[in-house]
Amino acid sequence: MDKVVATAGAAVADVPDGASLAVGGFGLSGVPNVLIEALYERGTGGLSVVSNNCGAMDSGLAVLLAAGRIARVTGSYIGANKEFARQYLGGELEVEMIPQGTLAERLRAGGAGIPAFYTPAGVGTQVADGGLPWRYDGSGGVALASPPKEVREFDGTEYVLERGIRTDFALVRAAKGDRHGNLVFAKSSRNFNPLAAMAGRVTIAEVEELVEPGAIDPDAVHLPGIFVQRVVALTPEQATDKKIERRTVSS
Repeated sequence: MDKVVATAGAAVADVPDGASLAVGGFGLSGVPNVLIEALYERGTGGLSVVSNNCGAMDSGLAVLLAAGRIARVTGSYIGANKEFARQYLGGELEVEMIPQGTLAERLRAGGAGIPAFYTPAGVGTQVADGGLPWRYDGSGGVALASPPKEVREFDGTEYVLERGIRTDFALVRAAKGDRHGNLVFAKSSRNFNPLAAMAGRVTIAEVEELVEPGAIDPDAVHLPGIFVQRVVALTPEQATDKKIERRTVSS
């Protein structure tokens, strides 16, 4: 039951080239930076990443993206990531854009063993009808577009069928975790982390504070250890290394 792994490098040592990864975080909040850096140092590439966004500034998944290690991204936000936009529009990167709530539910559904579900989000748009550019040809044309999805009517309202997401691995970050893999997330860092953890067949969690089993009140557990296979305890320096994307206070 002791799932603690000594180092981040050892925890990701069996992640192969071409693996699919669900990665927690939103912007700079709750991003498993240490595990991502370990993947970068290992040289793993050709990755298919499922995450809300693909890094911010020069941290998180942006490290792997800038190094050309990511082949495909499933996400809901590109935002101000200029390198992401350059690779996507240049035909170097395949991108599946999904409504944010749908992405969250697809991860949760995959982890809960639900193969597919219906949602009204996207009905009447290219999300349902198909034609969203997944890959450009580098010359402004579309090399690969999204296929149409099944649409059904329930009680007079149309819904589009979305499939649950399962990935080979998941990387998440928690404020606290025990040796059995039970996790607690701090405030907004809870975001996509529990959902990504559920979707991974092998989930690796970096925790800012490692405690012994029983130290976390069962009612306080945000993600049960059944969804987590490996735990990496961060050093105090790693745990407090948190960047600010945009300061919103005056001096």
